[in-house]
Amino acid sequence: MPMSARGAVILVAALCMAQAVVAQSRAPSPSAKGLISASGGEAPALSVVDWLQRMHAASRQRSYAGTFVVSAAGGNLSSARIWHVCEGDLQLERVEVLSGPPRSTFRRNDHVMTFLPETKIVKSEKRENLELFPNLLGAPDSAIGNYYGARVVGKDRVAGFDADVVQLEPRDGLRFGYRVWSERRSGLVVKLQTLDGDNRVIEQSAFSELQLDAPVKAQVLAQMMSSTAGYKVEKSELQRTTPIKEGWSLRTPIAGFNPVSCYKRAMGGAAGGGPGHTMQWIFSDGLATVSLFVEPYDAQRQAREVLLALGATYTLTRRLTDKDGDWWLTAVGEVPPQTLDAFAQSLVRAR
Repeated sequence: MPMSARGAVILVAALCMAQAVVAQSRAPSPSAKGLISASGGEAPALSVVDWLQRMHAASRQRSYAGTFVVSAAGGNLSSARIWHVCEGDLQLERVEVLSGPPRSTFRRNDHVMTFLPETKIVKSEKRENLELFPNLLGAPDSAIGNYYGARVVGKDRVAGFDADVVQLEPRDGLRFGYRVWSERRSGLVVKLQTLDGDNRVIEQSAFSELQLDAPVKAQVLAQMMSSTAGYKVEKSELQRTTPIKEGWSLRTPIAGFNPVSCYKRAMGGAAGGGPGHTMQWIFSDGLATVSLFVEPYDAQRQAREVLLALGATYTLTRRLTDKDGDWWLTAVGEVPPQTLDAFAQSLVRAR
């Protein structure tokens, strides 16, 4: 299912339904006493890898339609209607934002198109990171158990479905924890809370209404996705590269975070990747992701270093200086700020 807590500053907001999620003062861990489903029965005893595989498969294999609601710290609510269909290896999805400026996003596997009716613009891009939870690009590595533990903390009902409530607990301070409501029969994530080190809820998102195995027609969604008449299509072309080719490396790896991919794009989003381009280096620990955006420093555009928070998404900017000149780093991730600082401290020129 699409998760919305990635922040407006991340360059992948097309598939996210909202730009912030709830921050509560303190939310105690649910207990079996407070979370009882109508169906009864015991939750399966699974490892963290088993739970993630089950959730991951459901997010990619099940067809569904539903309304997804996100609440923000200031009391704001945002919502979106989602249609998701799977036919073999084909995944098609439509996300219609129901609050704020109108926006419709379509995804056909890794091709994403966002329709902006007010400006009559369609943004087209390729995207490997599909914003699913768990955010896994493949089968979860067994090493994820070194960084997260999993335990069932109760049962509940969400949007009329019985769910097992699973706590994914970090084993260090470099990542957040999660409380996940997993639909009992399919494993689909129907509700998600992100927890800080004090077990406080800093993000929350959930289905308010859901129809599993909905009769969503792939052909209909594909036709709607291709209907761009009257719109200007803007393509964002990413060019694959490697950090070494771009002259960057990490002095010390950040525990649990493995490099996933690396791209470059011309500054301003044009195709190619000439002298004035931005590198995006993406890392993941199997659940959380971190992106490092590096570009030449421009004093007129990049005035000062900041640390920003939007729900569980933090953004850190920093000026880097070496013999080749000055650079501007923007580190973004749904991780604690000390994790982004560790990446910034470790990033060095490799040539």
